[in-house]
Amino acid sequence: QVQLVESGGGMVQAGGSLRLSCAASGRTFSSYGMGWFRQALGKEREFVASISQSGGLANVAPSVKGRFRISRDNAKNTVYLQMDSLKAEDTAVYYCAASSRPFVTLGSAEYWGQGTQVTVSS
Repeated sequence: QVQLVESGGGMVQAGGSLRLSCAASGRTFSSYGMGWFRQALGKEREFVASISQSGGLANVAPSVKGRFRISRDNAKNTVYLQMDSLKAEDTAVYYCAASSRPFVTLGSAEYWGQGTQVTVSS
């Protein structure tokens, strides 16, 4: 069992930055691929970024490429999402997820956090 707790959300102006954190419980964090997803009001949850167990492989969605970066610190059981050049359309609840697979998708995610709200004002 893995418990995930996100933090770092908030309100920011367009063009600003936020860094989300997701702290995981347990001693097996390094055995899970980790991902970030988001869900805007009235829309389906969508993939944002994923990082493999070792951190050697990372993927981001085309809509955030060049602006968002995912990273992890296995010693701290934490995965991060650095978000720069934020846009109004980035407004959503952001969730972290864990999977036994290196690449986390909606279908492969096994554990979810409770989410953190990010609001970007234009």
